[in-house]
Amino acid sequence: MKYSITSVALPDLDLLGQAKLLSSLGYDGLELRVRRNPEDTGTGPSFWGQHRNDVSPENLVSRAAEIRQVLDEHGLALAGLASYVNCTDLDEFKLVLEGAVAVGAKAMRVSGAAPFTKKGNDNYQAIFGDTVAGYARCIEAAQGSGVKLLLETHGGTIHTSASLGLRIVSNFSPSQAGLIFDPNNMVSDGFETTGVVIPMLGEYIGHCHIAGHRPYPGEKDENGTVTWKWECCSMAEGLYDFPEMLRWLKKIDYQGFISVEDYRAELSSEYRCKEAIHYLKKIE
Repeated sequence: MKYSITSVALPDLDLLGQAKLLSSLGYDGLELRVRRNPEDTGTGPSFWGQHRNDVSPENLVSRAAEIRQVLDEHGLALAGLASYVNCTDLDEFKLVLEGAVAVGAKAMRVSGAAPFTKKGNDNYQAIFGDTVAGYARCIEAAQGSGVKLLLETHGGTIHTSASLGLRIVSNFSPSQAGLIFDPNNMVSDGFETTGVVIPMLGEYIGHCHIAGHRPYPGEKDENGTVTWKWECCSMAEGLYDFPEMLRWLKKIDYQGFISVEDYRAELSSEYRCKEAIHYLKKIE
C-alpha cells in the first residue's frame, strides 16, 4: 500500500515542513491542496482557512518546479491534487489542469455540479445530468494531458455512496474518470458493504481518503427523535473497519494512494501523521 497525507490537514506547515515530516515518518506521497487562501483573520492557520503552504489555481504553475523539487528531494510522490474545482466551471478547470500538468499530477479532484440539500436543491435528475455533462466537457478539455478526474464520495452530494458515484463516472473510461473512495465520509451517509463495493468499483477507484469518524447522540426533537452528530477520532477508534478495506484493496491489486485526512485540531500535525502511519503499517 502507498500512503500519503492531504495537505488540507497540515495548515501550519509550509511545503518544506510538510515534506520533511512525511519523509521522516515513512510516507510515500503528499496530496496537495489547491485552493485560494482566504483573507488572514489573525487567528492563525486552520484546515479550511489560511495555509502556510499557499497553493492556488493562480500560482500552481509558477510553484510547480519548486513543488517537484522539494518532493523529489524527500523521496515523495505527488499523490494528486485536492482541488475545489466544480465540473461546471470549465475556465477554472482549465486553469487548474494547466497547473496539474506543470507539477506532474496524475489526478485531480473535480466536484459534482451542485450540492444536494434537504431543502430546495433536491432535484437528483437535474444535478445528475449537469454533473455528467460537466464531466464530459472537462474530460474533453483534459484529453492528452494524462490527468485523471476524480469524484469524491461525500455527504451533501448526489454521490454519497460508491454505487451512486459509479453511476456518474461509469459514463467514461476509468483512464479518464474515477472515484475517491472515502469510507470516512460514507459511514455517516452512503455506507455500502466494503467487500461488495471495492470489487464493484475495480479500476474506477482512483484514490482513497481515510480518517476516523464516530457518532454520538445530540439533541432530541419535540417527538423524542435523537439527532446524531459526528466527531473526528483515531482510525482505530472510528466506526469504519479499515483492516477490511485494506484486505479488499489488496484483492483487487489496488495501485493508487491511500491518503490520510485527520482533522483533529486539538492535536499537532506531527502527532496525527505519526499515529496514522503507525496504525496503517500495523493493520497492513
